Amino acid sequence: MTTGGGKRTVPTELAALAMGVSSATIRKWASRGKLTRLGTAQRAEYDLDELYTLRQTRHREAPSRARTVDDAADSGPE
Repeated sequence: MTTGGGKRTVPTELAALAMGVSSATIRKWASRGKLTRLGTAQRAEYDLDELYTLRQTRHREAPSRARTVDDAADSGPE
């Protein structure tokens, strides 16, 4: 974990672990502008605060998996 300029950053692999996604997804989000890529040309790093904010946003937007399964079960034959 790096602390440069007041930002706490982590490499791609740890960012992926923190978000529960693959490293490829972290890189894709960075290329699409969802995350800011920091670090050097050889080593990408991501701001922990930005990851936390994105995780909170994704959590609010994502439907509850359990609720979706329950809804599907409720709509079945009785």
